[in-house]
Amino acid sequence: MRRVIGMDIHRTFAEVVFWEDGRLRHFGRVDMTRSGLEAFGRGLEKTDEIVVEATGNAMSVVRILEPCVARAIVANPMQVKAIAHARIKTDKIDAGVLAQFQASGFLPEVWVPDAATERLRRLVARRNQIVRHRTRVKNEVHAILQVHLVPQCPHADLFNQRGRKWLTRQVLPEDERLAITRHIREIDRLGDDLAELDADIAKDTIDSADVARLLTITGVNVTVASGIVAAIGDISRFSEPQKLVSYVGLNPRVRQSCLGLAQYGRISKSTGASSGVLSADSRQTRSSDRSCRSCPQAGGSGLAYADEKTGLSLASASTRRCQEKADRVEIWRTERTRRR
Repeated sequence: MRRVIGMDIHRTFAEVVFWEDGRLRHFGRVDMTRSGLEAFGRGLEKTDEIVVEATGNAMSVVRILEPCVARAIVANPMQVKAIAHARIKTDKIDAGVLAQFQASGFLPEVWVPDAATERLRRLVARRNQIVRHRTRVKNEVHAILQVHLVPQCPHADLFNQRGRKWLTRQVLPEDERLAITRHIREIDRLGDDLAELDADIAKDTIDSADVARLLTITGVNVTVASGIVAAIGDISRFSEPQKLVSYVGLNPRVRQSCLGLAQYGRISKSTGASSGVLSADSRQTRSSDRSCRSCPQAGGSGLAYADEKTGLSLASASTRRCQEKADRVEIWRTERTRRR
């Protein structure tokens, strides 16, 4: 007899509901510790299915319980919420909804990466956090200079060797000067952390054929290539290029009804969980490739797509969108003429 187990997990406990023979049975709470989950897993059967929502500790729960059951499934919380909107919401109801959706075949699943991809995602995400933190600290230094009417630095970078020498010659209150000194020490420390993370990422991807192929694209460095590979994971799970573009949120919004022309807007940004880690790195890559601004491969509107004959290539998103719209208008006009 099939049995599906829904778990609404939190920081300290998980609410568990069993679905058996079309009925829900409340099991109770399970401690969110390794020992508590292992004890819970020992009472399960190899034919059971476990469903959890994607959250901060969901992957750890899946890794612990996966050997004890037939399947450990991670659900998309946004799509589950859209399907199962209810006025009454409790942990018990949420766990039961997950079990019922899986039993009925309507559960929106999330792809579970392997251990190597999960590690690479963590490294890229940590690097992105450090880059953002360093940017905030640099902005605090610029804010201090602006408050005290210090002119802009004549050098390319305020925080390189020449920029720092210029900074020491500026007239500032003593407390502000000490604050800038602390900020610069923090920037140097974050720079060391970035170097260590870059080394770890390079070690994990040095033998990756996917990273090596992405490096052939103009404007893509090792960091961006590693972030793309981490976000996508196993590319064979996408049956066609359009699904990959949609997964990373680069597909345009579309509104179309009846025989009217489709209206295309900005990109959907309905992205997978980890693809957002590319933003800071992509801006850095574009700024370091200013000599190729006229080339669509180096611009911010570049869109990667796969072609059966030429392989992976880049094209300007706006150019492709305009061409596709023109083609649709031509098809519509031809169809209208034929009907007449």
